[in-house]
Amino acid sequence: MQRYINKLKDFNELVMFEHSIFSLPFIFIAMVVAADGWFGFNLLLLGVAAAVSARNFAMGLNRYADRDIDAENPRTKNRPSVDGRIDASSMLIFIGVNAFVFIAVAYIINSLAFWLSFPILFVLGSYSYFKRFSSLAHVILGISLGLAPIAGVIAVSAQITPWSVLLSLGVIFWVAGFDLLYSLQDIDFDVDNDLHSIPSKYGSQATLFISSIFHALSVVFWALFVWTAGLGFFAWTAVFLSAFMLGYEHKLVRRDFTKIDRAFFTVNGYLGIFFFILIVMDRLAV
Repeated sequence: MQRYINKLKDFNELVMFEHSIFSLPFIFIAMVVAADGWFGFNLLLLGVAAAVSARNFAMGLNRYADRDIDAENPRTKNRPSVDGRIDASSMLIFIGVNAFVFIAVAYIINSLAFWLSFPILFVLGSYSYFKRFSSLAHVILGISLGLAPIAGVIAVSAQITPWSVLLSLGVIFWVAGFDLLYSLQDIDFDVDNDLHSIPSKYGSQATLFISSIFHALSVVFWALFVWTAGLGFFAWTAVFLSAFMLGYEHKLVRRDFTKIDRAFFTVNGYLGIFFFILIVMDRLAV
């Protein structure tokens, strides 16, 4: 029994399950707004299953594809995909199972979700290979997580609304912006190993500037989302709070690159949670 428990812990470490916190709030934000309130337990469970399986697929494929790179990077050489705790065959099975679960859940939700599940998986998987030939990998990661709000509104209403596109654009630039900051940790390794990233190509100061532009755009798109969706005071509070938290994130990183983990995980994790809570409050106040 202990062996199976340890294996589960290894897979949890492989995909960093706790980081699902970045995508889940914005799926549910879209669902709350689309349903104008509570969207039901069935969609709640299906939404969680879709989000978790999609993320597990993407993270599993990323770890599988990056085994050779991670083995050479001191920061990643102890990952389960590298140190032998999880072999390549097990990772492929894990990737396949999660892809199947995602497609099956999409089929249960509605036909539009089902047909879109295939291109969504393609986009999610493409990030794993993009950084080998293009510095736009950060944007691809943003698009991968930015699909979450559109998936949420499709689940509720079987359509794509203008406000969901604006919400998604905000998420795209938010994720791309904080991935730029996170990638500063590997700038020297990327340069030495001919890996494509904005930090390795343009340097740390340019990366900080581009990240700040991306985060400014995310706030603009979130404001447009709130305006287009006709939301109220609490939703506008979410936008202003997000702007403050992103500003604080950049202050942390500019002052000390050793604070990147704190900026990446703590600040961004709380941002999504607070944004969701304030949207719920906004709908309750109607």
